Amino acid sequence: MPGLRWDALLGGVETEGSLAFWMYRLDSWGWLLFETANMAALATLMGAGAALLMAFPAARNLGAGRVVNPLARRLLEAMRTVPEIVYALIFVWAFGVGALAGILAIAVHTAGACGKLFAESIENTGLGAWDGVRSAGGSWAQACRFAVLPQVAPSLLSYALLRFEINLRSASVIGFVGAGGIGEELYKVIAFNYYEEISAILLLIILAVFAIDLLSERLRHRVIGAMR
Repeated sequence: MPGLRWDALLGGVETEGSLAFWMYRLDSWGWLLFETANMAALATLMGAGAALLMAFPAARNLGAGRVVNPLARRLLEAMRTVPEIVYALIFVWAFGVGALAGILAIAVHTAGACGKLFAESIENTGLGAWDGVRSAGGSWAQACRFAVLPQVAPSLLSYALLRFEINLRSASVIGFVGAGGIGEELYKVIAFNYYEEISAILLLIILAVFAIDLLSERLRHRVIGAMR
């Protein structure tokens, strides 16, 4: 815990016991946290996009085929089984230290995790519109696009936004292996036993997750309201 004192709480950066003294590197940490949030957002976008493409063949009720369906499901299982930090180690070795390795690591795991949730949402959807499109001569892909996707879009958006919150925390952790973001800074202060700095960084991560949760909720309600 930081050594804060009531009599010095609002003092300057040079005053021990003040908030400014505790958060003396707020500008640097804030930029690293912004970088981490960008990593999480880009990885979520990439992973959710890949999950959306694989969810339709992975859904059992759409009849993708005896070969395609189990193949898609096994691929999603493999992608989400391996932890992000293991993917990060692999990509750091392949592409070097930096944000690219972290983005790819989170994106691959996100594709596997969201793919399962997306496929289950599709399986729980009524197929009346699907049958209508198919009976009118529409292809399998057209039925997925125009009959199923509009029904499940709110659920898919909700899952993707939830995954974005999870990915922010994941992006903070995989920085420990050199994958960029505020995780690298957190690893350094832990290694040097700068305990007050650890608590400051953790507080900033928690506040960032709170902010993203509130923004995600508003965005989800707005999009769902527009679809209705």
